[in-house]
Amino acid sequence: MTKRLFSGLWIVLVAITGFAQTTEFSALVKKYITAGSRNIAITHVRVIDGTGAPARPDQTIVIIDGKISQVGPSAQVTLPPGAQQIDGTGRSVIPGLVGMHDHLFYPSATVPGLENEFPNGSLFIEAAYTFPRLYLASGVTTIRTAGSVEPYTDLRLKTLIDTGKIPGPAIFLTAPYLEGPKSSMVQVRTLSTAEETRQMVSYWADQGFTSFKAFTNLSRAQLKAAIEEAHRRHLTVTGHLCSIGFREAIDLGIDNLEHGLISDTEFAKDKKPDACPAGGALDYMAKELNVTDKPVQDLIQLLVEKHIPITSTLALFESGIPSRPLADSIRSRAAMTQANWSAFLTHREFMPVYFDREDDSSRIFRKEIEFERAFAKAGGLLMAGCDPEVFGGVLAGFGDQREIELLVEAGFTPEEAIQIGTLNGAKFLKIDDRTGSIAPGKDADLILLQGDPSSKISDIRQVVTVFKKGVGYDSAALIKSVQGLVGIQ
Repeated sequence: MTKRLFSGLWIVLVAITGFAQTTEFSALVKKYITAGSRNIAITHVRVIDGTGAPARPDQTIVIIDGKISQVGPSAQVTLPPGAQQIDGTGRSVIPGLVGMHDHLFYPSATVPGLENEFPNGSLFIEAAYTFPRLYLASGVTTIRTAGSVEPYTDLRLKTLIDTGKIPGPAIFLTAPYLEGPKSSMVQVRTLSTAEETRQMVSYWADQGFTSFKAFTNLSRAQLKAAIEEAHRRHLTVTGHLCSIGFREAIDLGIDNLEHGLISDTEFAKDKKPDACPAGGALDYMAKELNVTDKPVQDLIQLLVEKHIPITSTLALFESGIPSRPLADSIRSRAAMTQANWSAFLTHREFMPVYFDREDDSSRIFRKEIEFERAFAKAGGLLMAGCDPEVFGGVLAGFGDQREIELLVEAGFTPEEAIQIGTLNGAKFLKIDDRTGSIAPGKDADLILLQGDPSSKISDIRQVVTVFKKGVGYDSAALIKSVQGLVGIQ
């Protein structure tokens, strides 16, 4: 077979494959699509490619059949005949965000007078309508759910999105929380034994869930059983821990740790085996622990040596600090119900009650930022997510954007912060060969932004079009479709 004939056959095969994989979108989805051509060219645009490299001006990106075909200086890129051209002058393109702690549920508003009706914890609603739209509208093209309260709904949403019936991101499903005998969440099953925990992992793995999340009251024996069963199936376990310290979890083989130092209780003076100390990690972190302390530095080195990523959720922590300005109040208020907005403001003002001094929450926040910066500097894989729960002030997508802004505040360059929110998560999910950065051959998961986030990171909110596998969605229209509904649907 000659090289020319082989090349021609390859082109034909690529074209057939592209058509075979084309999703037949529902009428509901089509009304949000603004760029659906087979060939698309975004011209004269600034490219921040997700690798941490400096922004490149005046680039052209060619998309063919949902894949990035070319990326390069506009003067050197040849556009395919009949391509839909999008003028990127004054705009930037970054990879679609990969949200690694992005739930599909949201806290229900507290009804005045009924605060103590559920003394065992909070209630959450499945945001099945609003959150997939908000994630996609904000440029989050891939999420890991990092814990579920309505797993069958999560499964169904994934199917509906994958088959083009509703708009939303690609979803990597995390099973319902693995929790010990106590729980702060009413909708979470509590597990008493290691065997129960193993069986739960086995069951949800059979249903199609690809990761698991250990929660705050799990014992070491239970976590060990969960990890062994998940790893037997080549699946992963992360953890928002309290009863188990980070070192203990690392020794047991955990794959990922959520939230950072703020959830590691191993340094608390009153820490007992398999028990969450009073106040979790907050009290000693506010008053005694410093990131420069040798035990913390040793922990960072251990995390790096064992290749355990940390998922940053700075936007969640910031939302509970009354002394900090509300970062995204106009958009969030418009999307939320009045009851949820009022409940969030009440919770936010109440937060200082948890601390002896009102500035303790700010001190903890600064230490968490310092820890994450030190971890990344040491070579650790830092990932990002929004965690839209607890206080109610962090919304799907909006919180992911704010997370990137806060990483810049933490001392990362804009390009580094974008890498944390894109390529790093893709690496952990083992999908970096097809998404997470901008390069020929990868899926066209892209965000077209107005402005320049490399010089003004808040421009990451100025989303014009979100491309998911080369299909461009109208961000503003998706956001408009959920106005006043977060907290209901």
